[in-house]
Amino acid sequence: MQIGEMAQATGLSRDTLRFYEKRGLLRARRGANGYRDYPPEAADWLRYLRTAQQLGFTLAEIEADMPLLAAAGDPATAEPLRAALARKLGEIDARIDGLTQLRGELVRRMGAATAACPLQGGANENR
Repeated sequence: MQIGEMAQATGLSRDTLRFYEKRGLLRARRGANGYRDYPPEAADWLRYLRTAQQLGFTLAEIEADMPLLAAAGDPATAEPLRAALARKLGEIDARIDGLTQLRGELVRRMGAATAACPLQGGANENR
């Protein structure tokens, strides 16, 4: 499958495909004419990669676990993948907690009628 066909099959741009290839996330054979030739299973891999990104995994995380991700259809990878999802969920929960605290501090500072400037003083001031 050439790059245009792969782009159409996956909804990704040719530039994105080239970028993934440059990072080593996608492999293509080169024909005698120099054109990229992707194996048919590359489309499934790209859909899997995009799903992982939509779930909050960075390309660096995907690259680090690439052997695991490459075998995503293998039942033996189910538990390690669940563990990766659980770690990501924990990271998201920690970010939500941090943002909730930050939001509370911003609300507190906006409502502080005694302060001339809401940015004066430390985070514990006026509590």
